[in-house]
Amino acid sequence: MPSARRMILGHVMSGLCTKMNRTKQLPADLMETPLNRCLNTFDITLLGIGHMVGAGIYVLTGTVAREMAGPAIVLSFILAGLVSLLAALCYAEFGTRVPKAGSAYVYTYVSIGEFWAFVIGWNIILEHMLGAASVARAWSGYVDSMLGNIVANITMEITGEMHEQLLAKYPDFLAFFVCISYAVALAAGVKATAMINSILTTVNVVVMALVVVLGFWYASPDNWSLPEQGFMPYGFGGVLAGAATCFYAFVGFDSIATSGEEAKNPSFSIPLATILSLCVVTVGYVLVSAALTLMIPYNEINPAAALPDAFGMRGITWAKYAISTGAICGMTTTLLGSLFALPRCLYAMASDGLLFSCFGKVNTKTQVPLLNLALSGICSALLALLFDLEKLVEFMSIGTLLAYTIVSASVIVLRYRPISVEETVHLAPDTPGTDEEDGGPTLPGSGAPGAPGGGIDSSSQSSTIDPSSPTSEMIEIALAGRLRPQFRWLEPVLGRCEPGVACSGAVLMFCVLSVAVCFQLENSWDELYNGTWWALGLYGFLLFCLVACVVVISAHHQNTRGLQFKVPFVPYIPALSIFCNIELMVHLSFLTWLRFFIWLSIGMLVYFLYGIHNSKEGELGTSYSMLMSTSEAIRGWGSTSTALGGGTKVTVTKIIKGRISRKTAGDRQAIVDDDDDEDS
Repeated sequence: MPSARRMILGHVMSGLCTKMNRTKQLPADLMETPLNRCLNTFDITLLGIGHMVGAGIYVLTGTVAREMAGPAIVLSFILAGLVSLLAALCYAEFGTRVPKAGSAYVYTYVSIGEFWAFVIGWNIILEHMLGAASVARAWSGYVDSMLGNIVANITMEITGEMHEQLLAKYPDFLAFFVCISYAVALAAGVKATAMINSILTTVNVVVMALVVVLGFWYASPDNWSLPEQGFMPYGFGGVLAGAATCFYAFVGFDSIATSGEEAKNPSFSIPLATILSLCVVTVGYVLVSAALTLMIPYNEINPAAALPDAFGMRGITWAKYAISTGAICGMTTTLLGSLFALPRCLYAMASDGLLFSCFGKVNTKTQVPLLNLALSGICSALLALLFDLEKLVEFMSIGTLLAYTIVSASVIVLRYRPISVEETVHLAPDTPGTDEEDGGPTLPGSGAPGAPGGGIDSSSQSSTIDPSSPTSEMIEIALAGRLRPQFRWLEPVLGRCEPGVACSGAVLMFCVLSVAVCFQLENSWDELYNGTWWALGLYGFLLFCLVACVVVISAHHQNTRGLQFKVPFVPYIPALSIFCNIELMVHLSFLTWLRFFIWLSIGMLVYFLYGIHNSKEGELGTSYSMLMSTSEAIRGWGSTSTALGGGTKVTVTKIIKGRISRKTAGDRQAIVDDDDDEDS
């Protein structure tokens, strides 16, 4: 009986792991969707700018300059922008690969597996909910400060203060109604939303330009070199702390990827809009923060309303009102961006069966998931009602950084993963020389038995194949995830690994080692700085292992076919993005991590009690396996050697391998398919 129990338990656990690691199979027509594809590149770019330029520039700028970095806030924004750019490049490539709603959730589902996709999707839901709530709270606070805190005073007189430490000082009913109102406005449809966003974003950009021009006109360079203060009054540690906070200001470019299912030409628009919007926003933040700290000393900045007060101190009263108008427009577009992205993430997860099916319904008239929008508005409004801005912002950062980390890792995994079954079968008929019975042409360089150049060495493929030919494409596909010729010395260690497995393992090890390095930097920086022997030895070993992981990844062939936009310098840029995101994550407080794990625990209940059993990929896999289990089905496809249920074996890849390699260096015979020999 104990052995029977172990067998049953082993079977159950094996099936559970298979379900958790199954990946999403993309449909043949990626452009097919019940949503309305009506957004052009300009609309999507303004959507990204509008989502990023809001509370960050009008609220965070004053707080970071006064309390964290001083005039060096300029460096904080540059560092935060560079870290965001690393992640944005990875998002842009995925936007080309997968033009679907859901952003990082869909990307993870396609590349890593269902469990991690659910974790990311669950955190994106939290990110956008907290983002909408935090901006609504900032919107309310900004308007209230302009009115002399009338709203806060009246509310506290009626309701009294909330003395719970985790909650805000008072319930913010204005922020509650702002969330509900904008959710109702979004129900009009995506085109109307894009039009409203474009108008408000344009006003906001004009106000930013006004702030920069007037700020530099009234600038005083002495404000960057105050006595006993200097440019970095809080030191480089203050710059890093400011960068971690300023990172919040760039959260929002992932809403561009979320709009992929409503873009007219997503493979072109998503990458271009992502890079353009992030560059515009980074330059804008740097110029505005420089203008602010040059106008007045950093220790005189009012964190609640930095820009209007700065111009008021300079006697430019009319500019104060213009800036307040821009602030309201900017925070409105940021709120619209969060409430725009959240329902679409719910829709993507429900469409895959991981969330309740009611969230996968789209209104036929407006082509908007109205139930999702209503739920998003209500939940965000409740958070804005009860929590203050500081707690919302800190809690939001952890989910965002985790999503960025996994997207960066997914780019590496997909670059070195062999071609999928569907793509291989689709490409195989177009390959020259696939059908010898018709006397089709053979690969370039192949010829009659014994003819010179009759075979192709794997070490000289790139020089003997025309890069633009279909044959070259098939060769690149076949080599994906395999060792490069110059790294053959790694074969004793990695030679037995399936293509792509060594790269995926190296990515996982790189993430784990990055966590170890960042935690050690956080806890034992003084020992390292003072040159303690054990600290130097430990960091040396960890850094050696990190570099070894990157070397193992870069030692393999990539597959970049079909990508209109590619992240440059893979795996180096995604690896740097992973490390930077983890470094920012370890600076978050323990209470933030505790809240995160509570939220994640709720998500695990949803996944294991509902999602894992109702996944559409599970249904497809089961029915497909049953179809392909018969010998008739195998003969009908003609390109599979086993059932396509658990582990698919495709002999098309064998055909390609047989055509591009030789068993021995002296082999001059014509290239013959292994399957042809078996059939004969």
